[in-house]
Amino acid sequence: MSHPQMFDTGDPYLRRLREICLALPGADEKVSHGRPNFFTRKVFAIYGGVVKGDHDPEPYRHALIVQPDEADRAALLEDPRFVVPGYYGPYGWLMLDLRNDRAADGIDWDEVAELVDASYRRTAPVRLVRGLDAH
Repeated sequence: MSHPQMFDTGDPYLRRLREICLALPGADEKVSHGRPNFFTRKVFAIYGGVVKGDHDPEPYRHALIVQPDEADRAALLEDPRFVVPGYYGPYGWLMLDLRNDRAADGIDWDEVAELVDASYRRTAPVRLVRGLDAH
């Protein structure tokens, strides 16, 4: 079954997220279930999502799904911008809602890069993580 595209190719949030994700060694992008997924062998970041029980793509159209460090998960869940995403939540993934009153300009992209980095390190092959550390 083919899924409809659930993102705008000119989306400024997605444009910036692509820069962060695709700068990592061996990273690539594919569309899966209608959403951009960033991966090496395994997915480390997804753009857009839903919460369990609500399949409306609009509320979290501008969101980032990552697998944070286990030690950081509880603290991140205390931040109201983070929610447990549908489908991925039971496996430790969290979703950061990027929406704010200043749009993409109001995002702390350094924070996003740190979250992406942590997720990448949890999912990428050891040789790619070593390559990241070497730079």
